[in-house]
Amino acid sequence: MPKLKKSERFIFTSESVTEGHPDKICDQISDAILDELIRQDPESHCGCEVLVTTGLVVVAGEIRTKGYVDVQKIVRRTIRDIGYSNHDYGFHWEDCGVIVAIDEQSPDIAQGVDAGKGKFKKQGAGDQGLMFGYASDETPELMPLPIIMAHKMARRLAQVRKSNKLPYLRPDGKTEVAIEYVNGRPKRLDTVVVACQHDEAVAEERVKRDVLNKVIKPIAGKYFDRKTKVFVNATGRFVKGGPPADAGLTGRKIIVDTYGGQGSHGGGCFSGKDPSKVDRSASYMARYVAKNIVAAGLAKKCEIQFAYVIGYAEPISIMVDTFGTGQVSDQKLVAIIRKHFDLTPGGIIRHLKLKRPIYKATAAYGHFGRKEVSFTWEKTDQVKILRKYL
Repeated sequence: MPKLKKSERFIFTSESVTEGHPDKICDQISDAILDELIRQDPESHCGCEVLVTTGLVVVAGEIRTKGYVDVQKIVRRTIRDIGYSNHDYGFHWEDCGVIVAIDEQSPDIAQGVDAGKGKFKKQGAGDQGLMFGYASDETPELMPLPIIMAHKMARRLAQVRKSNKLPYLRPDGKTEVAIEYVNGRPKRLDTVVVACQHDEAVAEERVKRDVLNKVIKPIAGKYFDRKTKVFVNATGRFVKGGPPADAGLTGRKIIVDTYGGQGSHGGGCFSGKDPSKVDRSASYMARYVAKNIVAAGLAKKCEIQFAYVIGYAEPISIMVDTFGTGQVSDQKLVAIIRKHFDLTPGGIIRHLKLKRPIYKATAAYGHFGRKEVSFTWEKTDQVKILRKYL
């Protein structure tokens, strides 16, 4: 987000999708496979990609492990748990085809990520790349309001479906939230968009009324006013959805997964990747560092970039941008980060306890701004150390 003039007004929009969205089906399958690998062998290495389309799931990638994963079983269980258990939906956990095309991890990569091997003896990064973390004090979660609200509405769609409060809903869905900002702070909900898959027989007006009263308003709270514009199933109908209507891929919702377009993104996805892959682990660490900086009062907003080279442990660069809100200079924050945080892949994995089967839970409704105990990168346990620099 740009630096703002004092009186500037603007509208910023973010979106989320439900767990039944085709891309999110893929993310959850990828991470369910990763979880089972780590459960059996914490040293497993995994890069797992999934494609879904009408009646078909394709699982591909590279894996190195001492364990064994029944991929077919995990795929079907994940699809069932999401809610594709009715043949009327056109996609069903029992009878979709599952194709598995998994290879072993390249030994050229393996020697770079295994400690004591390769050119450098420390555990190196699993790939080259750049990763960003972001935090803002505009919500209790220290996240931008548009993406937090969009996630909560998407999750609410799944909750009212699974609890039978709105039994006619089907698994696929999307939300979009446009927040009006004044002087850089969220003021009101300007527009909300919900697309929710539904049964054939339900009336359009009933869907609109129910979604407004049971999904949108309970989440929007004080930000909803008489001028808020609401769009529910703007085409008038959303019966055909999920993989029969739209092919899905792992890693195609990277902005949904992170900050909803506020802050930057390095381009690498998270799901299906074990923590030796810094696309995931260093992005989690960047969020952890940025969140602790904001929680400590060192800045109101903070964006951090790390960059790595494959096989080498230390980041080749660290960048901090506090958008003019910092209580100390951005350059000093870089020095503070280098002093207090171990940013090597091994150090990140140890500090955030990433060799645990915790990843399927991250694969829908965002990787950041969550309260689950297993989301160690959301802790603010470095605040006391950082406050001494105020």
